[in-house]
This record gives sequence, structure tokens and C-alpha cells, in this order.
Amino acid sequence: MREGRPERSLSGEGAALADASSMGMLVFVATLTMFFGASVITYLLVRYTHQPWPPPGFPILPRTLWLSTIAIIFTSLTMHGAVKAARKGDQVALRGNLALTLLLAVGFLLLQAYASWDIFWQLTNAQRDGTYLKWFYVMTGLHAAHVIGGLGPLVFINVRAIGGHYTRRNTSGIRAMAIYWHFLDVVWCVLFTLIYLV
Repeated sequence: MREGRPERSLSGEGAALADASSMGMLVFVATLTMFFGASVITYLLVRYTHQPWPPPGFPILPRTLWLSTIAIIFTSLTMHGAVKAARKGDQVALRGNLALTLLLAVGFLLLQAYASWDIFWQLTNAQRDGTYLKWFYVMTGLHAAHVIGGLGPLVFINVRAIGGHYTRRNTSGIRAMAIYWHFLDVVWCVLFTLIYLV
């Protein structure tokens, strides 16, 4: 709780607002799931009509993609830690987990950017015009765009956490943000498997 200000109970309209926040995020995530699902189906159709995939002579995807995968997985873990800390009223752990989530998210984007740059400069002009590279950038770019879109709200809740806004009875913003980052984690693991492992 903030100094000199009693912690208010979250009931009535406040509880409804908290539930609406999480429900709104779940609806948003469901919409994005359909969008990414359609993108994955299109990718698979293109993939199985353009064999072999990847094309002969295409460089091995950079190992930085493994590092970026670890980073995005840890954002999910740190957001879960932030939710637990908020429910316990542990302000130090809350701020630490949120700050770490932000740093990992930025690290993920930087690693992705490096991987894209590394691949591009290893290719011939013919390979750069090929279907494989285009779809690699489409799929990873779509995900990166949604990570970038999540940075603003993540910065926002970091600032509010520093200001002592979140308490044991007021965790709705943290929970909604956690849902979004869990979603991004799952989506990237699916994309990483399709692009890199299968």
C-alpha cells in the first residue's frame, strides 16, 4: 500500500473492472490467436507447395534465435512472478520482475533484429528474392510487431508499479499484461518450432 493511504478493498465496481480487464485481454488474445492461426496455416500451405524447404544452399538459421527464444520464455516467467508478488503485496519483487520483463522483451527484439540481419547478409541476391526468406520475415516480423506493441503497456505498468499503484487488491493491470506475454511466449514457441526445428 502507499504510505499514508489505506489499502482499499476491491469490491463492487472495482472488482467488476478488474474482471473486465482480464476478460478484455482474453478476448483480445483469442482474436490474435485466430490471426496467428491463419498465418501459420498459410505458411504451411506455402511451405508444402515449395519443396525442398528451406531451399538448397540456404544458410543455417543463426543460433541467436535460441537465445531470443530463451529470452521470450523468461518474460513469461517474470510476468508470472510479478503477478505472484502483486498478490502478496511484495512491492520490491513486483518492480524487479516487471523491470526484468521489460529488459528481456527488449533483448528479444534486439536478438531477433540481429538474426534477421545476419541471415540477410549471408544470402545471394537470388536467395533474397526467394519465398523462404520472405516468409521467414513475415512470420517473425508479425510476432516482433506484437512484442513491440506490448512494450508501451509494459512500460506503463512499470511506471505505475514504481508509483505504488498496484496492491494485493489491485492487480488487474498486472494480470492482463501477464496474459498477453504468456500468449506471445506460446506463439513464438510455435513459430520457432515450425521455422527452425521442423
